[in-house]
Amino acid sequence: MAYTPTHLETPPSREDVDRRKGLAVLEFGTSWCGHCRGAQPLIEQLLKDQPQVEHIKVEDGPGRPLGRSYRVKLWPTLVFLKDGQEVARVVRPETAQALDDALAQLIPL
Repeated sequence: MAYTPTHLETPPSREDVDRRKGLAVLEFGTSWCGHCRGAQPLIEQLLKDQPQVEHIKVEDGPGRPLGRSYRVKLWPTLVFLKDGQEVARVVRPETAQALDDALAQLIPL
């Protein structure tokens, strides 16, 4: 699955994420967040040629249990997962290199 431009209507539960097999990037943020909007070109560039990495875009905020379970404090936060386990995290990415480095934790060269 490639880049997903919109947030999920219903986010997965933490249990569902923990049981997930394969590679995934959880992106926490909101559609109105300036930092989130600014990071979208970098995130899209990162994932455009990675069909084996599922992009799970989750709207976050107070009372949202999935974001709280990952201790998300700033948006966007990207959590890189392999078989449901966190292997890397990038908070407010400003460069493609930061995202590339995290992706390398999922897909070693």
